[in-house]
Amino acid sequence: MALAAAATACRAFQIEEATFDAIQLGFSNGSLTSTALVRFYLDRVARLNPLLHAVIEVNPDALAQAARADAERASGRRGFGPLHGVPVLLKDNIATRDRLNTTAGSLALLGSVVRCDAGVAARLRAAGAVILGKSNPAEWSSFRPLTNGWSARGGETLVSGGSGNPKTLCMSSPQHFIA
Repeated sequence: MALAAAATACRAFQIEEATFDAIQLGFSNGSLTSTALVRFYLDRVARLNPLLHAVIEVNPDALAQAARADAERASGRRGFGPLHGVPVLLKDNIATRDRLNTTAGSLALLGSVVRCDAGVAARLRAAGAVILGKSNPAEWSSFRPLTNGWSARGGETLVSGGSGNPKTLCMSSPQHFIA
């Protein structure tokens, strides 16, 4: 199982419930790698998303981004951004240059893969973040009066608030599975 492999790879570092500071400490002392962290969250998404419908798409490049962060850290270089190697989810209306769709939850925009990042995505990357995927927003990000938390592309999410906000999901889900 991927979760067991991720736990072994990070030498029993307790990822679940770890604070940002603990993750950074784990990176610096070698008890955690970005690759193990990304694998952990990919496994959680695979297990819990069929129920929660919180993640609309997983980044096929997330593990490569994590491996790059690990290699950079292992090279001994210093001065990394504050999010170096930390996985994040972006709302599906934020353009990313990865092989991810940017659809605002609508099937009408499926296939909309852009060549450059939106400003917020570019700033997150500059800080070192690994783009794990896209969260499931209410279709058109609640621009139209639709059922709160529903999108044609991602289905009904258990997230309240209508935005597919990963932080909201963390607070509403007892299993806090979003980084």
